[in-house]
Amino acid sequence: MEIEIIIFVSVVSIIVSVISVFVTNKLNSAKFDIYTEKAIATSKVIEHEAQKILNDAKHKARRDYEKEFKKLKKDLESKQNELELFIDQQLNQNKKDTQIISNAKTEVQSLKLGLESQKKMYESKIKKVEKILENASGLTKAEATTFMLDQVKEDNRAEIASLFRKEYKLAKEESTKEINNILSVAVSRYAGEFAAERLINHIPLPDDEAKGKIIGKEGRNIKALEFCLGVDIIIGDIPNTITVSSFNLYRRAISTRTIELLLKDGRIHPAKIEEVHNTVKNEFDKNIDKEGEETIAALGIKNMHKELVYLIGRLRYRASYGQNALAHTLEVANLAGLIAAQLGGDTVLARRAGLLHDIGKALTHDVPGSHVDIGADLCKKLGEPEEVINSIYAHHGHEEASSIESAAVCAADALSAARPGARREVLESFLNRVEEIESIATSKEGVINTYAINAGRELRVIVNAKLVNDDESILMANEIAKEIEDKVKYPGEIKVSVIRELRSIGYAR
Repeated sequence: MEIEIIIFVSVVSIIVSVISVFVTNKLNSAKFDIYTEKAIATSKVIEHEAQKILNDAKHKARRDYEKEFKKLKKDLESKQNELELFIDQQLNQNKKDTQIISNAKTEVQSLKLGLESQKKMYESKIKKVEKILENASGLTKAEATTFMLDQVKEDNRAEIASLFRKEYKLAKEESTKEINNILSVAVSRYAGEFAAERLINHIPLPDDEAKGKIIGKEGRNIKALEFCLGVDIIIGDIPNTITVSSFNLYRRAISTRTIELLLKDGRIHPAKIEEVHNTVKNEFDKNIDKEGEETIAALGIKNMHKELVYLIGRLRYRASYGQNALAHTLEVANLAGLIAAQLGGDTVLARRAGLLHDIGKALTHDVPGSHVDIGADLCKKLGEPEEVINSIYAHHGHEEASSIESAAVCAADALSAARPGARREVLESFLNRVEEIESIATSKEGVINTYAINAGRELRVIVNAKLVNDDESILMANEIAKEIEDKVKYPGEIKVSVIRELRSIGYAR
C-alpha cells in the first residue's frame, strides 16, 4: 500500500514538472513576440525620422546650390564683360601700333635710298681722287698700298724685334721658373721608398744533412732543381747557405720559395721538386693578380682589363738597372698625377698612363722586341685611351707628347730614374759599354762627335753637314743601330740620333 502511494506521488510530481516547463516556455515565447513587435515598431519610427531628415537635407542643399549658382553666374557675366572691353581696347591699340610701324618702315626705306645715293656719290668722288693721286705719283692703288706697308714694316722692324726679344726672354724665364716650381712641388709631395734589386738570393741551410738532400745522390736533386726552376744554384761559396742566381726576378723568387718549402718538408727528390714548383707557381700567379688589383685600387683607377692587371702585378718581379719595375711604375704614376693636377690635366688619367708606361717590361722576357712597342701594341689591343698609348711612346722619345698627361708621365719617368740611388750598375761594365757604343759611331765617315747619354740608352751622333746629307743620315742611323745590336750587350734599347747642322757665316765690313 505504501509503495503504491509512493509511486502515485512520484507520477504526480513528474506530471506537475512537465506542465510547469510547458507553461514557462509558453510565457517566454509570448514575451519574445512582444519584444519583437516593439523593436519593429521602434525601427519604423527611426526610419521615418531618418527619411524626414534626409528630405530636409536635400531641400536645403538644393536651395544652397541654386543660390551659389546664381552668384557664380553673375560673376562670370561680369568677367566676360570686362574681358570683352579689354580685348576691344587691345585691338584699337594694335591698329595704332600697326600704323606707326608702317610709317616708320616708309621713313627707313626713304633713308636707305638716300644713304645709297650718298654712298654712290662718295665712291665716285673717291675714285676721282684716287685717279688724280695715281697720275701724280705714277703708282697704282695696289702698288701704293704695298709700298706703304713695306715702309711701315721696315721702319718698325727694329722695334718689333726688340719687343719680341724681351717678351721671349721674359716668357722663357717665367716658364723655367714655373717648370721648376711644378717639379719641386711634385717631388716634395711624393717621397716613395726604393731599393735596388739584386741578381742573387741567399737561403740559409739548417744543417749539413739538408745540404746533402739538396745536392742528392750524384747531384741529381740539384740538377733537377736547376732544370725545373731555370736558375743557377750555388752551394759552398757561403757556409750553410744556398745561393740562387738569375737575372729573372720572377723565376728567382719562385725558385727561392720552392727551395724553402722543400727544406721545410724534408722530402727532396725530382718528383717532389716538380710538384712543389707547380704549387708555388700557382700561388705566385694568384698573388700577382692580387697585387695588381691592390695597386690600381690604391691609385683610384677603375675599369682596367684583367690581363693588364695581371701584368702590373708581374712588374714586381722585373727590374731595370737595379730598380724594381713596379716600384718605379708606382712612383711615376704618383708623380705624373701630381704634375698633371698642377697643369690642369686629368689626374686619374695621368696616373693610369704612368702605371702603364712600362707595362711592356712585364713581357720582355717572353716576347721579342722593345718594351715600348710591346706595351703600346698591348694597350691598343685592350682598348686603352690614346693618351696612355702616346705616353708609352713619348717617354722614350718615339713620339712627341700630345697631351698634358703624356708630358707629365715623361717628366715623372725622368725624375724617378734620375733620383740618386734609384738605379745602379757595375761601373766598369757601364763604362766599357758606353765606350764601345761611341767607338762604333765614331768609326763612320763624316762623324764629328758622338755622345752616349741617358745612362747609355741614347747615342747622339754629330755629323758634318757638307759630307752627309739628309738621306745619308737616315741610312747611317740604321747602320749604327744594327752594328750596336750585333756587337754590344745591353739591357732594354738604345736610341740612335744622327744630327747634321749647316752653319753659314758672313761678315759685313
